[in-house]
Amino acid sequence: MNLPRFTATAVGSFPHTDPDDALDIIFRALPTAPLWPQLPRAALTEQMEIQYAEGIPGTVLDEARQRLTFDTAGDPSEALAAFYEVYLAAVEAGPGEADLAPLAIGPSFARGLHRFAERLTAEGIRRSLVKVQTTGPLSFALTVVDQDKRAIYYDETFRDVIVKALALKCRWQIRTFAPWAERVLCFIDEPMLAAFGSSTYISVTRGDVTSLIGEVVDAIHAEGGLAGVHCCGNTDWSLLVKAGVDVINFDAFGYGESVALYPEALRTFLDRGGLLAWGIVPTSERVREQTAASLADRFDKLVRTIAGLAGLDRARLVETALLTPSCGTGSLSVDDAGRVFALLAELPAVLTNRYGAGDIRIQERA
Repeated sequence: MNLPRFTATAVGSFPHTDPDDALDIIFRALPTAPLWPQLPRAALTEQMEIQYAEGIPGTVLDEARQRLTFDTAGDPSEALAAFYEVYLAAVEAGPGEADLAPLAIGPSFARGLHRFAERLTAEGIRRSLVKVQTTGPLSFALTVVDQDKRAIYYDETFRDVIVKALALKCRWQIRTFAPWAERVLCFIDEPMLAAFGSSTYISVTRGDVTSLIGEVVDAIHAEGGLAGVHCCGNTDWSLLVKAGVDVINFDAFGYGESVALYPEALRTFLDRGGLLAWGIVPTSERVREQTAASLADRFDKLVRTIAGLAGLDRARLVETALLTPSCGTGSLSVDDAGRVFALLAELPAVLTNRYGAGDIRIQERA
């Protein structure tokens, strides 16, 4: 399949509490690659990790303290056995065949997802691309703690459960939206990648990162989806290339040159058909200072810089470019979020005028 060059999509969070308000913006600004909106201000259950905790053994949602924890003190054997039975059945089944209902994301955890499905059904138009998302296994496991306030990442049993549960949730989302898209793009949101290599997480190895993310990537591919990773800070981008992702979404506004620090990995990624999703529209108050022309100028400068540092033809970067905001807009005001998407809607035409029209070839997987 092909996508228009500079197709725009987004990171998941929005500042709205009514899913239709967010979806109105999405369908207007992102007609080629819409997504379901995460609404963290709407309910505790729509917070970043909590939203994907439904059905995961050991999780405890404390509404009074507004937090999610894991209870590892008891005997989890029965719950774990039931979970792994579901997981193994899914692995053995082909795309569209496994029973993923036990790991579905319910309406009380994702009103935006279910309302998105309703509106796509009512509209009856099959899109080129539909985007879905999950909190990544690294960020989930390093953020949520057990009853002793230790990150659940350091419990090998539950770390394995988390990565497999998130993998099945990705497969469920892809299957849910496959009728309405030629391809479903599933982003794995990994903000904690920006902390990789710091003294706080010195025990987290490169192998750990690529294994955790790679397992979710493999599940996305098994269901016929495209796998992307979003990180809104600087990180070792070669990790994502090794993990097998199809799309790397980076904060091009704030850390644009960082991808050029890994020239060999970047060339390998593009050679195998990988796409760069440029987070070129800032998700901060700085969006008030920007115009589509100023963002296009910034894109131009980054293309020249990255191509020069990485030894690439500038055309290769342009021909594989998707556009996004630099991060989610859930922490912004509604007005600033509206500005982000107004610019994002305008920018593809400005860049097309500069670089010419063209298509992005999405490679099919065997």
